[in-house]
Amino acid sequence: MTSIISTLVEAWQELRINKVRILLALLGVALSVAALTSVVGLGSLVREGIKAQSERDGGRVATLTLSVNGPSTPDAEKLEKAYEGIQQRYGITTSTHVGRTQAGFQFPRGVTAVNMTIVDIGYGIIHRVPLTQGTWFAADDEQRLAPAVVVSEAFYNQAGRPNLATNPRVSIPGDQPATAVIIGVVPDTYPDTPPAAFILTKAAAMTGMKPDMTEFKLWVGEEQANALTAAITADLQGQFPGYYAQAQRVDFAAWGDPLGPAQWIVGGVAGLVLLLGAVGMLNISMVTVRYRVREIGIRRSFGATSGRIFVGVMMESVVATAVAGLAGVMLAVAVVKNPWIESKVAPGLTEFPAFPIEAALLGFGAAVLVGALAGAIPALVAVRVKVIDAIRF
Repeated sequence: MTSIISTLVEAWQELRINKVRILLALLGVALSVAALTSVVGLGSLVREGIKAQSERDGGRVATLTLSVNGPSTPDAEKLEKAYEGIQQRYGITTSTHVGRTQAGFQFPRGVTAVNMTIVDIGYGIIHRVPLTQGTWFAADDEQRLAPAVVVSEAFYNQAGRPNLATNPRVSIPGDQPATAVIIGVVPDTYPDTPPAAFILTKAAAMTGMKPDMTEFKLWVGEEQANALTAAITADLQGQFPGYYAQAQRVDFAAWGDPLGPAQWIVGGVAGLVLLLGAVGMLNISMVTVRYRVREIGIRRSFGATSGRIFVGVMMESVVATAVAGLAGVMLAVAVVKNPWIESKVAPGLTEFPAFPIEAALLGFGAAVLVGALAGAIPALVAVRVKVIDAIRF
């Protein structure tokens, strides 16, 4: 331990003596590490943003959608029993029906057609539905006499932005008039989105809403997604002979990582910049060793071994680039975690993830590796210095 600490102290003292010579080289290494770390960190942030948006559209990893098609519409009751049996047999706990239709709602300025999505409670989990106010559906919402609805910002604005704590109500005129209670608000998908709302399947049936199309979704583990897809398809096909039954993944991860190639390209460019910084560090180290021939020769005359000389010279570069790498990682963290950067890079996220530890370790490790490579050649030159060279210099 004493030998290791003394080597580090010696390396740090040499850096302080030659700080002017290596400052610019270390600046290049620090900026290169910051670029490399920022690329990985921003790539992770962008991936999380795309993942969140994709999961809102297609469902979490891994989401299966079940379909049974044939010469005629399958019996609804038999189909529902088949769905329930599949959930029980395969231990699936999160599922939802998804139906779409339109319904008229009475607003202060008149009746407006609203795009309705008829769902079960599990829809909020599967699709990571974000809420700006209120809550998502709960189990007891199915027992309400006045159906609960979760509305979009456009719907909420047309309703006059009432206080959700007062259980605001909105009328649904039509053949089966009803009064709905607003319990939550979700953000609009894009500007000028028409009013939209979610309602539970049982509540939709009570108000006479009939979906134009319906699908059934299951959320399963990614590790068993392929096996369950095949098993559920065979299960459904056996229950509906003569029909085309299928379980199919619809989440974004089914088609691979969309950001992988781009991040590899940008990371390669950052790695090339880091390599150029290493070349600059190598040149400075070689010049420094040539100026230290007398010092190294005197050390050899006092019994310093070749190994001690080699490690001492190489550790100078390692310590220097480690400090530069630490500074570069800190700069990258400051950039990636800047609130303005986060809001622009991943606008779909409401809660931003912590800075990825693997990005910080990659940047710091790359800096140490560059220092080791840039210090190895000068260290080999230093080892070959003889005692007689000290006299000549």
